[in-house]
Amino acid sequence: MKSKQHVVITGAASGLGKALALKWSAMNAEVCVADINQQAGEQVCEQIIAQGGKAFFSACDITDPTSIKALTHDLQSRWPQIDLLINNAGVASADKIAAEPISQWHWVMEINLFGIVNMCQQFVPIFQQQGFGSIVNVASQAGLTPIPFMASYNASKAAVVSLSETLRLELADDNINVSVLCPGFFKTNLGTSLRTQLPTMEKLLGKLFDKSPIDATQVANIAYQGEANKQFLLLTHQQGKRLYQLKRLLPLRWYFTIVLKQTLRLRQLLREEQA
Repeated sequence: MKSKQHVVITGAASGLGKALALKWSAMNAEVCVADINQQAGEQVCEQIIAQGGKAFFSACDITDPTSIKALTHDLQSRWPQIDLLINNAGVASADKIAAEPISQWHWVMEINLFGIVNMCQQFVPIFQQQGFGSIVNVASQAGLTPIPFMASYNASKAAVVSLSETLRLELADDNINVSVLCPGFFKTNLGTSLRTQLPTMEKLLGKLFDKSPIDATQVANIAYQGEANKQFLLLTHQQGKRLYQLKRLLPLRWYFTIVLKQTLRLRQLLREEQA
């Protein structure tokens, strides 16, 4: 039997984080559910334990280095080593560039980007001391092929992709693997964290989530297989994979011609929601 992994997942009290926790626990991992929502986090742990797995909750605010330090102390007091860090916690934003408050930009970046930086700064030295470790950063398809009216969200996730590339190179000699998960729209609760000045955007994104061909469980399965194979870029949707390939291979003017057609469709959907 494969030896038990010790895995810490941020934002694991709900949505994709919960699905990731359930997946890894089903694969013989002991999971730390790290989140700011204690009640929901403990419910996830109870579900894992009821299914024969091992899990515990540890409160963690990824924007607070002191909170992260307390998390690392908790983990090191419980586990002989930490095998995997999954930086999943994140929020969503959607607005026109001229309307989005700079405070919202700061909010998105503080959680989606600097939260991961905070986590890595405290976990990487632990992995280096151990001589091994693995990191999965959850970005988004939007970080590779952005969509309009989500500039701050797109930028935060693009930064996570770039950070992950940098860490993959920087930490290779330390036997620390880095992967980045870039899911497209899927059925999740990300919309509950959405901040926007566009009254129809939340409804529209909800429709896109509902139309997704895959759900959080399937995304978690892809993440598990990709991390197990130590792949770097983990993509979840066939359409997203094709669009990313077009961006890489086509002249940019052709790529933008294709994407602008999709942008016109999004504008039409917004007008329909406003009607």
